[in-house]
Amino acid sequence: MQYTRDRAKEHARTTMTGIWAAALMPFDDQLRIDEDGFAENVRHWTEDLGIRGLFISGKQGEFFSMTVDERKRTFELAVEACGGDAQTIMSCSDQNLDVVLDLARHAESCGADYIVVHAPALHFTKAQDETLMGYYRTISEAVDIGIALWSHPDSGYLMSPQLCNRLADLENVVAIKYSVPREMYAKLSGLASDRIHVSTASETEWLDNIIELDWKLYLCSSPPFLIQTAADRRMHDYTEAAFAGRHDDARAISVSLDPVRDALMGTRPAEKPHAHQKYWQELLGQVGGGVRAPLLELTDDEKAVTREAFEACGLGG
Repeated sequence: MQYTRDRAKEHARTTMTGIWAAALMPFDDQLRIDEDGFAENVRHWTEDLGIRGLFISGKQGEFFSMTVDERKRTFELAVEACGGDAQTIMSCSDQNLDVVLDLARHAESCGADYIVVHAPALHFTKAQDETLMGYYRTISEAVDIGIALWSHPDSGYLMSPQLCNRLADLENVVAIKYSVPREMYAKLSGLASDRIHVSTASETEWLDNIIELDWKLYLCSSPPFLIQTAADRRMHDYTEAAFAGRHDDARAISVSLDPVRDALMGTRPAEKPHAHQKYWQELLGQVGGGVRAPLLELTDDEKAVTREAFEACGLGG
C-alpha cells in the first residue's frame, strides 16, 4: 500500500480515478486459471487501452467457482501483471466473514491498492441497517487497506443512500460500486461524495454521471475492454473529453459506440453472460477460454450470431 489507513480517503480521492474494469478470468482447456493468458490480457487492457484499474475476481471473474487459494493467487497475478502501470481492487466478497477477512489481509499483504466487499446475502431483507453497519465496521477495523462497498440486487436487498452515507464515515471506506437505480446513486452522490467515490457499473450512464454528477471514477464492468481496441479507444476518448469539459465532443464520440453496444448486448443470452463475454474477447484477440460450472457455454449457433454482429458493428474498423 502506498498510503496509511488515516490517508486512505485522501489517496483514493486523487488516484482512484478514470476507467476501471472488472476482469474476466481466463481458464484453459482443463478449466485451470490461465496465468499467462491473464497476464497478456492485463498488459493489453492497461497498456493498449489505458485502463486505470482492475477489479479482480468479482462476479465477472467467477469468484464463486474458485477456491480461496485460487482467489488469493489471482490477487498475486494481478499485482504482478499490473506492475505499477495500473491499480488493483480485489474482490473479497464471501458469505463467510472469516473468508472475507482472510482474503482482505492477503490483498493487503500482496500489494493490492484496494479491496471491494459486496453486501452479503441475508436471510432477512428489512431493518438490516445495523447488521450491515456492524459487518462493514468489523472489516474496516481488521485491515488498513481502502475498502469499496458494493450494493446490488443479488444480495436480495439494496442498501439505502442513508445507510451508505453512514458507512462512508468509516475511516478506510473510500468508494462504493452502487448497482442501483439512478435516483438512488444520485442521492448518495449528493450525500457522500465529499468522503467517497460513488460509482455504478453502467457504461451507458457513465458520461451523464461525469457531466451531471461530477463523477471521476468508473467502477466498473467489462465494457472498457469489450468495446475498445488498441486502435479504437472511444470509451477512453469520450471520458477524457468529458473530463476536459468538452461535453459535445464527448457525446458525439459516445453516440458513435451505439452499434457496438447493440451488437454486444443484443447477442448475449441472458443466462450466459460470462461465456458470451469470453467469446467476444476471443473475437477481439484477447484470451477468453471456458467457464466453470454451473455456468453454461455458448452453442455453435449462439457463437455464429455473435460473430456476425461483431463483424458488422464497426469496432476497430
